[in-house]
Amino acid sequence: MSHAHPGGSLTMADGLQLSRMGFGAMQLAGPGVWGPPTNREEAVAVLREAVNLGITHIDTSDYYGPYTVNELIREALHPYPDDLRIVTKVGALRGPDRSWLPALSPDELVSAVHENLDHLGLDALDVVNLRIMDPGQSLTESFTALAELQQKGLIRHLGVSTVSALRLAEAQRIAPVVCVQNQYNIAHREDDALVDICAEQGIAYVPYFPLGGFSPLQHQVLDAVAARVDATPRQVALAWLLRRSPTILLIPGTSSVGHLRENVAAADLELPAEAMAELDRT
Repeated sequence: MSHAHPGGSLTMADGLQLSRMGFGAMQLAGPGVWGPPTNREEAVAVLREAVNLGITHIDTSDYYGPYTVNELIREALHPYPDDLRIVTKVGALRGPDRSWLPALSPDELVSAVHENLDHLGLDALDVVNLRIMDPGQSLTESFTALAELQQKGLIRHLGVSTVSALRLAEAQRIAPVVCVQNQYNIAHREDDALVDICAEQGIAYVPYFPLGGFSPLQHQVLDAVAARVDATPRQVALAWLLRRSPTILLIPGTSSVGHLRENVAAADLELPAEAMAELDRT
């Protein structure tokens, strides 16, 4: 059964196509993104429903769990539909105390790519984002290591995460970049200029935490707009992001089928110009 992509799809210069409404798999792990899901059957159902709803863009990482989320994706969806694109990220690992540690050396990145391939059951990864923890640090050595794996056919497309415009340009001198994954939402707009740069260059901008950190005033405005357009505040926040730029792709996460359907419905939500203006001002 095929469905229209929720929110339409974005086709990048090199032919990569992703549904604008994707699914972020991080919340399928246990509490603290550690260990297996609290409800395995529901987690499998969420992944299968995401594909059934027309989502072709699943965001994950081998350090979610660690490993357990990628193994769950494989269990739920392998053999994968032809149009499904799994986007993963490397550059970190989990300490035994559940900490998040940088893992950016070439050897660590090569290991991470092979572990993603093994746990997902793939011969090549559709997109690999290099996640750096300090936007001030150079990514040349790390991104070069990934570009070499791309040349070997293990990675199809490359992206970057938690980066400035300067770091994006640094990566682009090494290899083409198809996506940037940074924090951005109504409450966190430090990346306004970078969102526009990505739009100009046809690069996907993928905001993580699309629904976090709203002030009381922003909550009030979201509530008011949601009441007028017969939607939830969460749907309004997602719809605002889709309207903000034509190359924004969303990856809201959830471990609930009901929340997943609510998120996907946000792709069809029309926000009137005055509502967009009101949200822009908050």
